[in-house]
Amino acid sequence: MADTAALHPLIFEPVIRRALDEDLGLAGDLTSELVVPEDARASARLVARKTGCIAGLPIAMATFKLLSPELAVALHHHDGDHVSGGTVLASVDGPARPILTAERTALNLLCLLSGIATATWTAVEQMRGTRTRIACTRKTTPGLRALEKYAVRVGGGINHRFGLDDGVMIKDNHIAAAGGLGPAVARARERLGHMVKIEVEVDTLDQLEELLTLGADAVLLDNMGPETLKRAVSMVDGRMMTEASGGITIDNLAEIARTGVDIVSLGWLTHSSPILDVGLDIDPA
Repeated sequence: MADTAALHPLIFEPVIRRALDEDLGLAGDLTSELVVPEDARASARLVARKTGCIAGLPIAMATFKLLSPELAVALHHHDGDHVSGGTVLASVDGPARPILTAERTALNLLCLLSGIATATWTAVEQMRGTRTRIACTRKTTPGLRALEKYAVRVGGGINHRFGLDDGVMIKDNHIAAAGGLGPAVARARERLGHMVKIEVEVDTLDQLEELLTLGADAVLLDNMGPETLKRAVSMVDGRMMTEASGGITIDNLAEIARTGVDIVSLGWLTHSSPILDVGLDIDPA
């Protein structure tokens, strides 16, 4: 299990409230209110349908509690646990209506985050035995970045920038708009605070050679094959952090790691990971 601090409720509760508001609309849960007696009670279990790494379980359970503080929730597993299909993750007991109303929102978040954690864990396993670390990117679902990046940490990865305001990332379009690599780096250095780092994207070894004369904290080696990456890492020779990105799949991760690059960043961890299927089963009355 990754040593990951739990998210504070102030971070995830607004997400839950927006999702519930979207689902309830103006009329509420018509089906549950019309079909289920107001005094009906139920016991439900959240069950993993497939093997994977769990993330977002406290968030899912907070969804039920936000709808009805009367509900009793119990965790049988924790974020970062690896479970097999059929494992009971948590249980909910109390008024039946809010259990049914919260079900889809809770599962949407839990399935999404567990899918990201599972994909991250799978990627990290491919790199085991090397010094390379797996990082996510800003290719996240709008409004869910903090949660999705949390899931990456649960899976054993690390986070890249959270936003445009916590690091300078000079990419190809910035270089083009600034009039070249030299002017772009120079302008960044002129006004940058001492606590903020500069990373520059290059896609050729010639660009890398120029960057080495200018200096930066990190270099993103974009869409380079393994042999080119090896040469790039050798050229850098520890003078800055090296990050590989672009064209990297689960099948070539191990080969990329063997180039000696420090970081591999993977956009697909957050934008394309399949969900981990989790269902809610209500015990028969």
